[in-house]
Amino acid sequence: MALTRKQRQVLKCISDFITEHEYSPSYDELAELLNLASISTVHKHLSTLKSKGYLQDSFNRHRSLEILPKFYEELRNNQETQDNAPSVPLLGTIAAGQPVETYEDLEDLSFSPLLASKDIFALRVSGQSMIDDHIMDGDYVLVQKAQQARNGEIVIALVEGAETTLKRFYLEHDKVRLQPANSEMDPIIVPADQVQIQGRLLAVHRRY
Repeated sequence: MALTRKQRQVLKCISDFITEHEYSPSYDELAELLNLASISTVHKHLSTLKSKGYLQDSFNRHRSLEILPKFYEELRNNQETQDNAPSVPLLGTIAAGQPVETYEDLEDLSFSPLLASKDIFALRVSGQSMIDDHIMDGDYVLVQKAQQARNGEIVIALVEGAETTLKRFYLEHDKVRLQPANSEMDPIIVPADQVQIQGRLLAVHRRY
């Protein structure tokens, strides 16, 4: 059975206490450390952790709580998973206003839960032109490399061979309309042969 967030907190609290003091905490100390008003709540958590195989009493010892290897193995496995999590190239800043010079290689950004192939990269958004699509200045966008797009898709477009922008794509006869999602901004309309699709939007990541 999986641990809840609170159960992990209880185990971590016990582990840290044992590391510092070389003996386990009392129920009163656990209640204080975990900001729990009732000793019975502490007892309930400990009983559940014992039944799940994460904790046991060491007999004939004062302060006898003992964390079992299962918990430490899970901590180690979780750390290894984080250490091995894949990342994608963070290629620079993409205009969500007027186009800017094309991006350059900067660093890596981890989007491991969403990665499905090697043809994925990340860009940092600059500007307000896509705010009605909930893409804000400072957001990161996850993009899949592509050379074609359907009308209405949000794309990374290289305009006139030198500038990139994040917009909704519309092919209209011999022209391309790169439509912002901001009623105060005008679309970019250029000949179709002056626009190169470089990717399609997969996801938006925002840090607060």
